[in-house]
Amino acid sequence: METAASNEAIEQGTLQKTIQSTLDELNPEAAYFTVSDGCRTAYVFFDLDDVSRMPKISEPFFMQLHAKIDYTPVMDREDLRQGLAALGR
Repeated sequence: METAASNEAIEQGTLQKTIQSTLDELNPEAAYFTVSDGCRTAYVFFDLDDVSRMPKISEPFFMQLHAKIDYTPVMDREDLRQGLAALGR
């Protein structure tokens, strides 16, 4: 989250609301908050079952906090097993 925009959100009391409403919607497996490259940072692990949800998830952070967002797909053990089995080996 961009520092000046997130500072303003803290002062206005909207940062917590933005984060909480997103976490309520995503029901993440885990959420961690830290600092990275000098910016407030959140790592949120959730199941993105439909990529069309990305704008609804991302836009509040872009618009209100000038945040940078990355989506990184990952697999759990079962996903990996299925993927490797599909290789036919």
